[in-house]
Amino acid sequence: MDQDEILLDAEDRMEKAVSVFKAALQGLRTGRATPGLVDSVRVNYYGSPTPLKQVAQVSCPEPQQIVIRPFDASILSEIVKAIQSSDAGLAPNSDGRLIRINVPPLSTERRREFVSRVGKLAEEARVAIRNVRRDANKSADTAEKDKVLTEDLCKATKESVQELTKKFEGAVNDLAAQKEKEVMDD
Repeated sequence: MDQDEILLDAEDRMEKAVSVFKAALQGLRTGRATPGLVDSVRVNYYGSPTPLKQVAQVSCPEPQQIVIRPFDASILSEIVKAIQSSDAGLAPNSDGRLIRINVPPLSTERRREFVSRVGKLAEEARVAIRNVRRDANKSADTAEKDKVLTEDLCKATKESVQELTKKFEGAVNDLAAQKEKEVMDD
């Protein structure tokens, strides 16, 4: 691998780590209802776990309520089971045609739990970014050993990888701080 390939691969993988972190943050509750709260729910649809948004329309007609309209009414009970068994802590109410979920306001204790969860998710994302940095540095060392890169280019590559690491860790920190503020303020 030459310098450009190493840097492009590292940047691409770091972007993926940040996007995984963003997706995880969407599933965390604030005091407000959002379709993201049930995005991670998988429904047993004819024997295979299927994302909820592929089997139903999810909307939020009010700030404290989520409405789920299944495309196939026969899987209503499966959707209810999936929501109840998820770690979202939501209680679905079914009327035979659609499911309503009332999102209660969060207690201070529950908000603190979510803030600590944000911190854990952020740390996981930072660790993933650092693992990408380690792999990129190994690739640079291997390329230098194989005479693809000179010693100076290897050093420059490692410095560029470190700059990418700082940039993406900063993005994770910003997203985490923003979500923590959102959870505590609502």
